[in-house]
Amino acid sequence: MTEPRWLSDEEQRVWRSYLHATTLLEDHLDRQLQRDAGMPHLYYALLVQLSQAPRRQLRMTELAKDAKITRSRLSHAIARLEKNGWVARETCPSDKRGQFAALTDEGAEVLRRTAPGHVGAVRQALFDRLTPEQAEQLGAIMRSVAEGLQPEGPDADLPWLR
Repeated sequence: MTEPRWLSDEEQRVWRSYLHATTLLEDHLDRQLQRDAGMPHLYYALLVQLSQAPRRQLRMTELAKDAKITRSRLSHAIARLEKNGWVARETCPSDKRGQFAALTDEGAEVLRRTAPGHVGAVRQALFDRLTPEQAEQLGAIMRSVAEGLQPEGPDADLPWLR
């Protein structure tokens, strides 16, 4: 058995800073959205995805893939959004087992009212603290990390495939 490649002291500092920042950022955004719209960040992200889709609807499997969540978690979230009247499920005419999630007019209105406060919270918490160069570097770093965590192929263990 080979010895693990332990993190250097500097890597350990970077890792802990990353965990600290992402935990605080997600909490900050969740609290803002709960306060302003009574929904967690994930629900807001789902509404945004639907608002940007053709005819404001996506297949549930595509929505899970885009949100990077399990189908079970998506189903629970959509049920809550349906209860609020913000999303409606629709059957797929070409595949009776498939379903679409569709943004309702009420959901679009909630999103329209909530978006300015959310963008302000994101800007204040992240982009106002970075130089344009740092923002560009952060984007490149996060794209690299995300690409490395999304393997291709039938054996890929990704949330939306579970």
